[in-house]
Amino acid sequence: MFPMEESQENGCTPISARMTEPVFIQPETETCKEPYFLSSLDHAVIDMMKTVYIYKLDGKKSGEEARDLIKQALAKVLVHYYPLAGRLRRSSSGNLFVECNNSIKGVPFVEAVADSEIEKLGDITVPDTVMLENLVYDVPGVEIILEMPLMTAQVTRFKCGGLVFGMAINHCMVDGISAMQFVNSWAETARGITLTMPPVLDRSILMPKKPSVDKNDSEKLTVVDISDVSKIETLYQEQKMIYKSFKFDQNKLAGLKKKAMENGELTYCSSFTVLAAFLWRARSQALKMKPQRQTKLVFTVDIRSKLKTNPLPKGFFGNGVLVVQCLCTAEELVQKPLSFAVKMVQNAIQMVNEDYIKGFIESFDVNARPPSLTSTLVITSWTRIAFNAADFGWGEPTQFGSTRIPKEVGLFIPEGKDKNGIVLVLGLPVSAMNTFQELITSI
Repeated sequence: MFPMEESQENGCTPISARMTEPVFIQPETETCKEPYFLSSLDHAVIDMMKTVYIYKLDGKKSGEEARDLIKQALAKVLVHYYPLAGRLRRSSSGNLFVECNNSIKGVPFVEAVADSEIEKLGDITVPDTVMLENLVYDVPGVEIILEMPLMTAQVTRFKCGGLVFGMAINHCMVDGISAMQFVNSWAETARGITLTMPPVLDRSILMPKKPSVDKNDSEKLTVVDISDVSKIETLYQEQKMIYKSFKFDQNKLAGLKKKAMENGELTYCSSFTVLAAFLWRARSQALKMKPQRQTKLVFTVDIRSKLKTNPLPKGFFGNGVLVVQCLCTAEELVQKPLSFAVKMVQNAIQMVNEDYIKGFIESFDVNARPPSLTSTLVITSWTRIAFNAADFGWGEPTQFGSTRIPKEVGLFIPEGKDKNGIVLVLGLPVSAMNTFQELITSI
């Protein structure tokens, strides 16, 4: 049986907190004022990622001391990560860049004091957006991404001495690895130690050199649209969304791998590839996709280890991931053995070599419309992100998580002390979730 936890998203109330007006934090010393240009990979996702870190101070610091330390360290670490204090702009050709001149305000920093104890948050593995929404600062009345700060920071003190650090950061500036690199640098600065991995801000290595990819090759690199003939969007609109978490320890992952390899089509599969394939398959079944309709799996591949001739330097700060897709009919996905889906995932990963990466960079259209996510599963994996290193001076966070998970997303997070297992967090309409649970328990 798989342990599960249901989100109370539709029933809880927000954390009540008294919030101060934002203070805008600038780098402590003078930094470069030239425009900071973004790469093709940075243009792939332009959205705010919102995360929270929960700490129990246990008398090591007062809430006020912890707040001041985080605030002071932000001004210091922004010297190394100065583009985060800028503002996003779009050139006449459509390319994004960061304005870093003296007219830019900086990073909004907000202090809040909650009326409750930190235990009220419970387990945030399954994020409760209503509960957590007041723990990450949003600029009031600003909905256009080009008008938003590239990041915001908020420290919320709780009655019991607990503390929550909430951060919003634009995905066009960072992938998960770079976001965690920044937070860890911030924490090291707060502890007064030298950065173990100074950031390399130069993104020119991922800039297009010349458009050398023809139209046919370019189309192969594009995430395709799918029409909603299965009426999945109607299902989401008519039924309550349920979010649950499912724990896959080493034994359960070994069982999935055995099932995937039992027909002899595979000699090896990783935990990621087998769980991604299983989730794609089971979710498509649960949503009752029509047999002949296409279904799509989308995920990112880290290119840091893929570039051999001109590798990304250690400490590269930016987006070092590339979006790939798997595509087939629902009938193929469900009727064929699990090995079929696993092989598709493996092929998508193996396809990302230096030539593919170069082709993506050269052919990326910054003005293209984002693809529809109809009949699409997007997998976000945090299994290699060392969030527990975010120690500002009073120990590791007791919990870390996102404030929301879009309905198309399945989130993988590490499970267990040794982090060899995976926790899957997923949202589905209630009838689909019931079917999904049955498929899970039948493994």
